[in-house]
Amino acid sequence: MCGILAVLGCSDDTQAKRFRVLELSRRLKHRGPDWSGLYQHGDCYLAHQRLAIIDPASGDQPLFNEDKSVVVTVNGEIYNHEELRSRLPNHKFRTGSDCDVIAHLYEEFGEDFVDMLDGIFAFVLLDTRDNSFIAARDAIGVTPLYIGWGLDGSIWISSEMKGLNDDCEHFEVFPPGHLYSSKQGGFRRWYNPPWFSEAVPSTPYDPLVLRKAFEDAVIKRLMTDVPFGVLLSGGLDSSLVASITARHLAGTKAAKQWGTQLHSFCVGLEGSPDLKAGREVADYLGTVHHEFHFTVQDGIDAIEDVIFHIETYDVTTIRAATPMFLMSRKIKSLGVKMVISGEGSDEIFGGYLYFHKAPNKEEFHQETCRKIKALHQYDCLRANKATSAWGLEARVPFLDKAFINTAMAIDPEAKMIHPEEGRIEKWVLRRAFDDEKQPYLPKHILYRQKEQFSDGVGYSWIDGLKDHAAKLTR
Repeated sequence: MCGILAVLGCSDDTQAKRFRVLELSRRLKHRGPDWSGLYQHGDCYLAHQRLAIIDPASGDQPLFNEDKSVVVTVNGEIYNHEELRSRLPNHKFRTGSDCDVIAHLYEEFGEDFVDMLDGIFAFVLLDTRDNSFIAARDAIGVTPLYIGWGLDGSIWISSEMKGLNDDCEHFEVFPPGHLYSSKQGGFRRWYNPPWFSEAVPSTPYDPLVLRKAFEDAVIKRLMTDVPFGVLLSGGLDSSLVASITARHLAGTKAAKQWGTQLHSFCVGLEGSPDLKAGREVADYLGTVHHEFHFTVQDGIDAIEDVIFHIETYDVTTIRAATPMFLMSRKIKSLGVKMVISGEGSDEIFGGYLYFHKAPNKEEFHQETCRKIKALHQYDCLRANKATSAWGLEARVPFLDKAFINTAMAIDPEAKMIHPEEGRIEKWVLRRAFDDEKQPYLPKHILYRQKEQFSDGVGYSWIDGLKDHAAKLTR
């Protein structure tokens, strides 16, 4: 993950304004400690703090088209960039960066190219030929983005609120799956999948189709030029991610650079359920496993920093982000710059225990749609900002566009929870990876009931937080 900041149409091209943009951009330096870049064209400024994952040597930003008339600052990963390059035979690319395709796609297709991107992203593109710009955010909002308006009529766009809150009269979340066009003077939604209307689908459940879709989602996220690993709590979602990664790593470019031995990471209080389960799955898969222990006091001491970085006061998000924040620092200290994680599965498959109470498949499906649409405010925000606080990138294959389309097209009757029939929560996902001949996971892990992340790291973490809060309010 990188940090971007753009100030557009500020009616001020003075040296003082440039220094101010540089100052604000430095507030995002934790997101991109590898390189800083700033581009100015008149009263428009595009700044970038880079975390180099693909083409670390030459992919510094901002990025340009051939004659430098189109300028892009982007935070993201474009997994289909090689395919997109092949569709642009008449273009010359300056770098090997996956994001280098954006300026060239704009030249070919105008503002309608965004849906061609398969990945996670937040970007600002400036067309210096007419001083117009567009900004866009990925489909689900895995990558954070905010927009604000200055008193002088300027528009500010930043990866985090701390990059623009002091200088804007009003600012808000940049909505996922949307594009802002200066030519049109507002937002429009570019992401319009079938499930977005919440109409109930009817595609019969096919476990092999679902399995293939998720394997593809994980495999495409093995695109990296730097050391990486997997977050492994021992729950269903992270264990499947680890299993698929371990199974397919050997044939990848990453394996040629960094070896075929997968590293896995887990965090918890001493004796917590996640540490035990994570160790068991790691032993089964043969990963190099790293356990990080923390105490309740360690977590309490970190809360102020956690809130600063994740920029929310949502209690559940803070509670779950704190162990992830502490773990990310340890992971980065080992030289790892990217991890693959299991966020999003519970929203897609109705994995939360209250889904047991769904009265019918229609309401079950509608609730999953609502949960996915809200992910950018909660789990996506936590996973991105708790890791990027230390210059670590988290990738989330469950939120792959193609996988979501496959999973959300399934007749929700198959997702309904019927314990009397042996169908616990996320049964369709468990069944898809229940392979007797080549097991992905041990049966008891494959059918392990869900723990909330902040519960799995140790039940005394929640009790300790409650006790601490009670002391402060007496």
